[in-house]
Amino acid sequence: MNLVYTGKTKNVYALDNGNYLLKFKDDCTGKDGVFDPGENSVGLTIEGVGDVNLRMSIYFFEKINAAGIKTHYVNANLADTTMEVLPAKVFGKGLEVICRLKAVGSFLRRYGDYVESGADLPAYVETTFKNDALGDPLVTKDGLVVLGVMTEQQYEDIKDMTQKITRIVADDLAEKGLTLYDIKFEYGYDAEGKVMLIDEIASGNMRVYKDGQYIDPMTLSKLFFA
Repeated sequence: MNLVYTGKTKNVYALDNGNYLLKFKDDCTGKDGVFDPGENSVGLTIEGVGDVNLRMSIYFFEKINAAGIKTHYVNANLADTTMEVLPAKVFGKGLEVICRLKAVGSFLRRYGDYVESGADLPAYVETTFKNDALGDPLVTKDGLVVLGVMTEQQYEDIKDMTQKITRIVADDLAEKGLTLYDIKFEYGYDAEGKVMLIDEIASGNMRVYKDGQYIDPMTLSKLFFA
């Protein structure tokens, strides 16, 4: 294996078969020791979080693949906390896609003059560039197209896939008495330009509440797999 990228929550290795291997770590994004999926730096380390993030990713990737939505997932090995994935190019220098079902976090900080905390949102999709120095700036569909980051069709595919995947995750959580407020995804594209879901789908990438109370990632994972 050849290490090609060291990330905040995962390291990426190139495999001899042309695929890649993601090694999940116990680091989480946050600030001042408090977890926050919207933050752009590692804020804390929680023992075992890499394992539960991989378990949840396996669960949802298999479910999403079965729904006919394209992802990079191939297989996983829980023994060494790794996931084999298909090669994919990222959009630009990295793009995050957030789907919001409730007004919370950075959305509320930006638009609090116009919306109440926890207000329902219609699977609102927003995109941000992955850029720590600039605080992951928001970018619109027109901006993405004008800057040559993606085509209009790729954006529409991403938006459609994001809303469908969010519904799969939200419905699954609802069955367990949990409410999804927002969730963060990453996408890439294959050699033919076809969009695919990449990275992970785990408790560290979503805000979930139970009976109006926020559930931290480790507790969420325990509740999810209980």
